[in-house]
Amino acid sequence: MRKLVYYVALTIDGYIAGPSGEVDFYPVADDMMAWMNERYPETVPTHVRKMVGMPVDTPNVSFDTMVMGRGTYDPALEHGITNPYGHMRQYVVSTTLGEIADPAVELVTGDPVELVRELKAEESDKDVWLAGGGKLAGSLFAEVDELVIKSYPVVGGAGLPAFAGGFTPTAFTPTARQEFSNGAQVTWFSRA
Repeated sequence: MRKLVYYVALTIDGYIAGPSGEVDFYPVADDMMAWMNERYPETVPTHVRKMVGMPVDTPNVSFDTMVMGRGTYDPALEHGITNPYGHMRQYVVSTTLGEIADPAVELVTGDPVELVRELKAEESDKDVWLAGGGKLAGSLFAEVDELVIKSYPVVGGAGLPAFAGGFTPTAFTPTARQEFSNGAQVTWFSRA
């Protein structure tokens, strides 16, 4: 059975974005960008690939399906992009979006837990990427099998938490770590 993997960037105090969705405060380093583009190329939006020197048809390495909340989908929509990750199956979980004008992106207005369980039960050598945001991650927390945390050396002080919801201490085991020149690191955690 494949895994639900929450691959996400965080400040060191646990925020995925600022109070208004800001993410432009994360320091970017060439070595980290090159590593992310090679290790997780499918997490680079289709329309951004040429800008970062990546062929548009670069094959997926880890994920073939993604689940995201409306807050993760909206920035693409604001630029007229209805299919931001055309190289994989996309599900947007939202009760307020109404409709999605692109048949390649499926709107999920019901229970995201049921969706994720169905996706995890599919036969595939690739996992399912939980792309965010924190509210969706909180509702899917029991289904998250692995965390891939890009931790940046920044304190946000306030913002959107990685997991919105109640207090549920849950053990995860660190399995690997990669450090970069900007002080950021990526750590892999498996549910204990």
